Amino acid sequence: MKMRKTVRVILTAAMIAGSLFLLQRLLVPKYVSDVVEGGLIAEYYGEEKDHDVVFIGDCEVYENFSPKVLWEDYGINSYIRGSAQQLIWQSYYLLEDTLRYEKPDVVIFNVLAMQYDRPQREAYNRMTLEGMRWSPSKVKAIRASMTGDEKFLDYVFPLLRYHSRWSEVGEEDFRYLFKKEKVSHNGYYMRVDVKPAENVPEGKILADYRFGENAYAYLDKMTALCEEEGIQLILVKAPSLYPYWYDEWEAQMEDYAKEHDLLYINFLELTEETGLDFSQDTYDGGLHLNLSGAEKITSHLGEILRQEAGLRDRRGEKELAERWQEKAALYEEEKQKQYGELAGQ
Repeated sequence: MKMRKTVRVILTAAMIAGSLFLLQRLLVPKYVSDVVEGGLIAEYYGEEKDHDVVFIGDCEVYENFSPKVLWEDYGINSYIRGSAQQLIWQSYYLLEDTLRYEKPDVVIFNVLAMQYDRPQREAYNRMTLEGMRWSPSKVKAIRASMTGDEKFLDYVFPLLRYHSRWSEVGEEDFRYLFKKEKVSHNGYYMRVDVKPAENVPEGKILADYRFGENAYAYLDKMTALCEEEGIQLILVKAPSLYPYWYDEWEAQMEDYAKEHDLLYINFLELTEETGLDFSQDTYDGGLHLNLSGAEKITSHLGEILRQEAGLRDRRGEKELAERWQEKAALYEEEKQKQYGELAGQ
C-alpha cells in the first residue's frame, strides 16, 4: 500500500512538472516571424564549432556583416553572436560562453555598446539572455543585466514572466513548440529592401562624453580574456549613421586600442574604400545596412583579416566546404524570396 502511494505521488509530480514544462514552452515568445532578433543567440548552439572568427555585439554586427561573404571570398569560417542592444557585459559573458565550445582565432567586438554603463531594458535583456544555455556565464550575465524591476527567478522559470501571455498565443506558438526555423545565416539577419539615408539627425550635446567605468571594466575583461586564450581581439565601429558616433567616443576607442595594442577599424571612415552608398545600401535610413551594404563592408573586412590576422583560406577543407555549400544555398534562397516579396508589393 505504501509503495502504491509513493508511485502515485511520483506520477502526479511528474505529470504536474510535465504540464508546467509544456505550458512554459507554449507561452515563451518564439521569435520566428515577429521580433526575430530574439531568436539569434540560441541558434549558435546548433552549429559545428570550428569558427575562425566570432563576432559579438549589438545590431551593428548581426545586420552589417555577412559570414557567407567571408567564406566565399576568403575561406574564413565565421559566426555572429549578436543580439538587439547587446550590452558590453552581455558580450563579455557570451564570449565566455563561446569559449566553452571553441576557441576562434579572432573575436570582433562592435564598440557602440560602450555608450551604456548600466542595464537598460528588460525586453532587450531577454532577447539576449533567454537564448543562452545555462552555465555560470549565463548566471553572471543575468545578474549583471537585470533592471530594478526584474527577478532572477523569472529567468530560471520563464513561465513566471510570461504566464499572462495567453491572449497573444497563436498558431506559431504551437508550430514551434519544440523546434524553430532558423532566422539567420550564421548569425547574420538579412534585409534586401532599400530606404535611403536622408536627413540623418546630428548628435545631441552630451553632458559627459566619457565612457563609463563599468563599460571600461568589461572591455578590460574582454581584452584580458582574449590575451589569455591567445585570441586576437579586433574592435570595430560599423558604418551605421545613427545612433550618432561622437568624435569624443572615437578618440577614446583609438586611445584604448593603441594602449592595448589592438586593431581598431572604424568603417564610418572607410565609405570610399568599401564603396558604400547610403542611398542604396541601407534599409532603414542609415541605422543598418541592407544586404548590398553588408556584403561590401564584409568583403573589405575579409581583406583586413587576411592581411592583419593571417587567417588561412579553408575552402579546400571538404567537409567544411560542403557545409558552406548548403549554407550558401539557403542564403541565396532567402535573398531571392525577399526580392520576390519586394517585387510583389
